[in-house]
Amino acid sequence: MHIFSSETPLSKNQSITHSILDKAGVFLDIKREDQIHKDVSGNKFRKLKYNLIEAKRSGCTTVLTFGGAYSNHIAATAAAGEMMGLQTIGIIRGEELAGNLEKTLSENDTLRFASASGMRLKFISRTAYRDKTSSAFLEQLKDEFGSCYIIPEGGTNDLAVRGCGEILTTQDNTYDVICCAVGTGGTIAGIINSTGPHQTVMGFPALKGDFLDKEIKKYTSKTNWRLIHEYHFGGYGKINQEGVEFMNVFSDQQHIALDPVYTVKMVFGIFDLAQKGVFKKNTRILAIHTGGLQGIAGMNKKLKKKKLPLITFDY
Repeated sequence: MHIFSSETPLSKNQSITHSILDKAGVFLDIKREDQIHKDVSGNKFRKLKYNLIEAKRSGCTTVLTFGGAYSNHIAATAAAGEMMGLQTIGIIRGEELAGNLEKTLSENDTLRFASASGMRLKFISRTAYRDKTSSAFLEQLKDEFGSCYIIPEGGTNDLAVRGCGEILTTQDNTYDVICCAVGTGGTIAGIINSTGPHQTVMGFPALKGDFLDKEIKKYTSKTNWRLIHEYHFGGYGKINQEGVEFMNVFSDQQHIALDPVYTVKMVFGIFDLAQKGVFKKNTRILAIHTGGLQGIAGMNKKLKKKKLPLITFDY
């Protein structure tokens, strides 16, 4: 039996109580997808499920994927691959990290975990990394590593969207609004596909730019969704002092750890929109916790260098 062999895991919905929500007259629950699995949590579990099942079915013994030095996707792929008896290769952005690999692994919790899980790491320049989707570059990788099952950066493809379509259940039909943080667009596309006609999906991009609409439309024909671009805290992988303080207070009050790259931006946005009266009275909101807590250690190192407050809660 492997990690994906049992029935689709169900995550509980946890109610949030706060004066801002009370004054706005709205109800907020968080779907705890972060609790699905210790090392393959949240949307990474959903995205990898059918991809790794397909890799095994097709006879591939090696899975290759891409990510940055603190990528949740890299860590989850390494862990899931090990549990399924698959070799894994991570193409990592930043060739400077290869100079002293022992030092890199000692300082980077994500890459150390991936390596300990059996993932072979190949570091490439940021310039070369931009070609990660080109057919010529992918052929080069196949020449170097042999036949392998390739999963794109962030894990988004048709099979990933299929897996993310399993996040919502029939019990979630009672909610009016579904909220989700957005990276590459696969998770929100799967969620959109499984919503009812009475539901609206609000996406909170973790990065700057208006290209995500086009990406999401590749995987869904529904139109009951919109993206809220005001809460990215400066861009992908970035957070400011206000965001860190919000995370720490939220964890202390609600006993839910948020991650600094994705879910904090979504929850912060929901609270701000509620305070501004954007939601109608008695609106029932379900926010999806997509995991990613393993990235907190890396973010704290960045915050420490910038002499900003640290994320202080246990996770």
